[in-house]
Amino acid sequence: MLDRDTAWGIVQEYTQSDTLRRHMLAVEAAMRAYAPRFDGDAELWGVVGLLHDFDYEKYPDVSAGGHPVMGSKILKERGATDEMIRAILSHAESVTGVTPQSDMEKALVAVDELTGFIVAVALVRPSKSVMDVKLRSIKKKWKDKSFAAPVDRAEIEHAAADLGIPLDEHIQTVLSAMQANADQLGLAGA
Repeated sequence: MLDRDTAWGIVQEYTQSDTLRRHMLAVEAAMRAYAPRFDGDAELWGVVGLLHDFDYEKYPDVSAGGHPVMGSKILKERGATDEMIRAILSHAESVTGVTPQSDMEKALVAVDELTGFIVAVALVRPSKSVMDVKLRSIKKKWKDKSFAAPVDRAEIEHAAADLGIPLDEHIQTVLSAMQANADQLGLAGA
């Protein structure tokens, strides 16, 4: 299994965008928060979250010849386990055909887009801090379909249900994980 330091080195090698790096760090934090709930290995879950989009800058076309398929090949060469690769492939089921089955795979799908939505909510606050974001403010923005319009709310709702977590609880779990890592995510505020 790739350890966290090795995974971070791969992210730095392939991803120059601070925004994309922070997204992967947010997904890592959320995955680490969920692992104990499902008796999962927090290190493994965190590394999967950290690496899930590492190849996106180099292969932005989400396809059989792009993200995350190309990244999975790179990770295999770097020593990633089949379990890690399968989880990463499962977050793009429509392209890879890999249906999320394990709790880790389901959690990755459930937290991926939600982290971006929470970032968007934080960035419209005067403080630009995730520390000032509450569940109710996320729910209010959730109803506004023009806010963060590319975020597929139905996919997040379905993924949370597939994970067996009520939506509000899911949002709060991910929000709390991001708040605990606000500095690293660049969301501690101005």
